[in-house]
Amino acid sequence: MARHFGQEDVNKYKKFKKVDGAAYRKVNQFLRRRTYVTAREWAIARLCTDFRTRNGAEMTFIGKHLPDLVPFMKEPYTAQAVNQARNSFKKKVTKSGATFFYGAMCGFFTQDELDDLLFEASEVARFLLEVERSSLEIDEEIEIEERISDVMRSVGEAAAKLLRSREEEENTGKGESG
Repeated sequence: MARHFGQEDVNKYKKFKKVDGAAYRKVNQFLRRRTYVTAREWAIARLCTDFRTRNGAEMTFIGKHLPDLVPFMKEPYTAQAVNQARNSFKKKVTKSGATFFYGAMCGFFTQDELDDLLFEASEVARFLLEVERSSLEIDEEIEIEERISDVMRSVGEAAAKLLRSREEEENTGKGESG
């Protein structure tokens, strides 16, 4: 049976209370200093996660109740505007991830620098979760961090191996033609 959301869900929604009274502009500035997403994209991505059904997010419900669910959002949105903000969030996360992985794979960062980057990124993510009053159990948080660290270690090792093999190929090729 499909889940339908109503006024009761709006009334008991407790996220974003830490920024109650903050102007959209202030929240947006805060996010822009730390991420690539806007306050609108952040809030709507969170709502799309929280008000998800088997068939996807309740775009119409989210848009209609946006000012009641998120204190710094003052106007309701259409379902299309909610969908656009969600897609914009998704694109920015994908681009950021691609940029990060490229930097890791091309050998731009040392393993220690990658560890530092991941630590800083996880601190910002934890803070955003705290601001929106979401949280992970400590075991979940540790598991996620370990999985990410394992992936990044593998990426760093694979990148180093690839760079070494390219250098060897270049050196071998120069010796033969020289």
